[in-house]
Amino acid sequence: MNVRFTPMAAALGLAAGMMLSSVAHADTIRIAIAGPFTGALTQYGDMVKEGVDTAIETINANGGVLGNKLEAVVIDDGCEPKQGPVVANRVVNEKIHYVVGHVCSGATIAATPVYNNEGVVMISPSATSPLVTDGKNYDMIFRTIGRDDQQGPAAAEFIAQKVKPKAVAVLHDKQSYGQGIATAVKADLEKAGIKVVLFEGINAGDSDYSAVITKLKSSGADFVYYGGYHPEMGLLLRQGAEQGLQAKFMGPEGVGNPDINAIAGPAVEGMLVTLPADFTSDPANASVVKAFKDKNRNPGGAFQLTAYSAVEAIAAGIKGAGKDDPAKVAAWLHGHSVKTPIGDIAWNKQGDLKSFKFDVFTWHADGSKSVFK
Repeated sequence: MNVRFTPMAAALGLAAGMMLSSVAHADTIRIAIAGPFTGALTQYGDMVKEGVDTAIETINANGGVLGNKLEAVVIDDGCEPKQGPVVANRVVNEKIHYVVGHVCSGATIAATPVYNNEGVVMISPSATSPLVTDGKNYDMIFRTIGRDDQQGPAAAEFIAQKVKPKAVAVLHDKQSYGQGIATAVKADLEKAGIKVVLFEGINAGDSDYSAVITKLKSSGADFVYYGGYHPEMGLLLRQGAEQGLQAKFMGPEGVGNPDINAIAGPAVEGMLVTLPADFTSDPANASVVKAFKDKNRNPGGAFQLTAYSAVEAIAAGIKGAGKDDPAKVAAWLHGHSVKTPIGDIAWNKQGDLKSFKFDVFTWHADGSKSVFK
């Protein structure tokens, strides 16, 4: 069973909370799914929800956690930083102890102080910005995905060693996630001796990037790295092709969304993207992959298996703690590893994974992707 909240329902939050409290059973442990379920980035929320739902169904079918069933509560933040604390406070008021999310780094950064201060375990399967955890001394905040300073170097190394461009332009969307990873890629490219001829931010949500396309053409760049999400990348690809820009494009996992094909059209063919490794190809995950497919869900997106693994981590933490006590669960997670579809995962003191593998994929015009060989 899923319960869904949206920002539109904020004014009814108290009433909804009272209603939820009345229907929740003592033998139910609720996990909030916090992410975008409205707006341009809805698909990322849907990816996370597919992972959470599949994990909860699997765990419940096997007896639940300490005899308790898990239940998902869907709460929409629209990927908006200003909605992060609103959602977090709603979680606290509803006495929900665990969160899978938030999805976007900006909303995650804004929400984490509330969760940490109020004793809620939050595990993000997708927020990669180092600012989520760096210097925060959080006890309750975790991830099941790598950071931009792991993903950025992987992208830069690939560009330097495999692409070997003459000149690179680095663009970003001026937001925590996009600018953060773009900055990391630029720094690592320059360390590798690759010439970065343009480093510039664009406005997310604009519909016409002709001016920046003109700058790209005049810069002499034959390779463009974009830090941000798929709506803007799709427009850059399409408008670049229309204006005769001869350059290869690459982006982080935020551009790896099937909706980019409708935006970019044929120009998306050959786009490069860093994504979590293809864990669906691991024979050990055959039963997990089947569980997704049995529900007509796609296990191969960017965040389905990281979200599934976040639920498994929460369940393992509750079992390890011996009770539904988020502080004890967090302490257990800090001291143990958890076997998940993305591998045996363990966290450092600030809740980041000790290791995580990103691969480079080639995106195709038919919506498929393939690991770059």
